[in-house]
Amino acid sequence: MKKRLKNLLNVLSQWLMLPLTLPCKFEEKLISKDVEIIFNICTQMVAMLPGLPGVFLRRGFYSIALEHCSLESHIGFGTIFSHRATRVADHVYIGSYTLIGSAIIGKHCLIGSRASILSGTALHILDDNGTWTPYSPERLERITLQPNVWIGEGAIVAANIGQGSMIGAGCVVTTPVKPQVIMAGNPARYVGKLEPETHSKT
Repeated sequence: MKKRLKNLLNVLSQWLMLPLTLPCKFEEKLISKDVEIIFNICTQMVAMLPGLPGVFLRRGFYSIALEHCSLESHIGFGTIFSHRATRVADHVYIGSYTLIGSAIIGKHCLIGSRASILSGTALHILDDNGTWTPYSPERLERITLQPNVWIGEGAIVAANIGQGSMIGAGCVVTTPVKPQVIMAGNPARYVGKLEPETHSKT
């Protein structure tokens, strides 16, 4: 019964979000995938929807507006996706006020509040005059979080994270992280190897 109610609310949320998702899809199909003006306006609007209704409505919006977003995910209040070229798998939890660029987020990933998943480390470069250039779509890098990754609160991630790894709170990651490790600090440094807990019978 609970699952049926949740499925019903997810479908209802998708319908309620059509006034926002349809302009986003028109922008993508009729103008360009790289043009995200309407998309960004809509993401900022849905980010501020409060409470449990907001969770359902954000999920309904992103399930259509993003490249893929599972209806079995949680997207917290204040969270903004800055690029539609993002995939959110089943059972992903994204905390409040998180910023996500272009990313692939695997199953069972946990992303803490106020974390940032950047679209690589080369979005801005110095031109011939020594001035930092504005964002350009061709420099966009899609970051991959393999399944079962835990990103701590306030962490900044600009590189791929291997399956089952944990990134500590406030950690800054600019180089790829291997599977099943703990990283902490700024810049990120190796802390230890993660092993599944074993429970012996008494």
